Parts: sequence; structure tokens; C-alpha cells
Amino acid sequence: MIELIALDTVDQAAVEALLDRAFGVDRRRRTAYRLREGTQAIPALSLAALESGALVGTIQCWPVMLTGDDNTTTPLTLLGPVAVEPGRQRDGIGRMLMLASLEAATRTGLDRAIMLIGDPEYYTRFFGFTAERTGAWRLPGPVERHRLLARGADVPAVAGTIGPRVTVLS
Repeated sequence: MIELIALDTVDQAAVEALLDRAFGVDRRRRTAYRLREGTQAIPALSLAALESGALVGTIQCWPVMLTGDDNTTTPLTLLGPVAVEPGRQRDGIGRMLMLASLEAATRTGLDRAIMLIGDPEYYTRFFGFTAERTGAWRLPGPVERHRLLARGADVPAVAGTIGPRVTVLS
């Protein structure tokens, strides 16, 4: 049986090792990592999947900002990575993590503008993400345009740049 718990209660070394197995040790070169620089994962939306005490999956969400060419700013939630132990990737663990994280986003009011970089066939079909409003967004690195997806009532269809949203604590 899979148990979902808060990711920040899990050993970070185990999370990093799972991410390496799922995405490769060169994963930090990806554009999505640049979007997260200087930020911390959103605890309420970031989860771990455990089976018999063993880590088998994780999902993380991050605060980012779209700064429009018209100087408007829109806070977004960057969903991902969704990592599942390679031998368990067809067992529904990723889908379970996605559903739980999206439900938490709804409960916390963070569901109005969520973005991710991922397989459009999967994320559109099962979770309602599309590239309809992301075509003019610029990111701090390469991205396959059709994989830049978003969902939510507040997702703007404007030209602009996505970057980390660093919250200053007072």
C-alpha cells in the first residue's frame, strides 16, 4: 500500500538519489532547475510516496513568476519534478502524486496558475494542462515549446519571462 506524506519529512539524500535514478545525474542542467534557483519547494504541495517505508516517488512544486513584456507580474506554481522509482513507473504512483498535489493546490488556493514542462499527451489527457497560453513565454534555457504546459483560470496568454519567485521573509 502506498502512503503519501509531506516531502519535507523525508531524508533529502534519499530524495536526491531517487531523482538521480529517475532523471539521471545530469538532471540539474535542465531548464526547470533554473526556474527553481533560490527558491524552496512549496511544502503543502510537495509529497513523497512510501511503500513499506521505502521511498518510491516524489512530487515537488515551486514558486515562479511570469514577468510580462507589459511589466505585469503573475505568480505561478511550477509543478515538478514528479519522480517515480524506475522499476515502478507504470504502477500509478506518479498519477497518485499528481492528483494529491493538485488537490492540495486547490485547497490552498494555488491552483489558479500552475505550469510544468512535460509530456503534453499525458498531462493534457489526465490533468488538463495545455500549451494554449504558453506560446510567448520565455524561459532561462531551452525548452520544447509543446512541452511548456499550464492550467488554471489565472494563466496569462502574454509574452514574458518565467523566473524564480523568491519570497523575502520579514
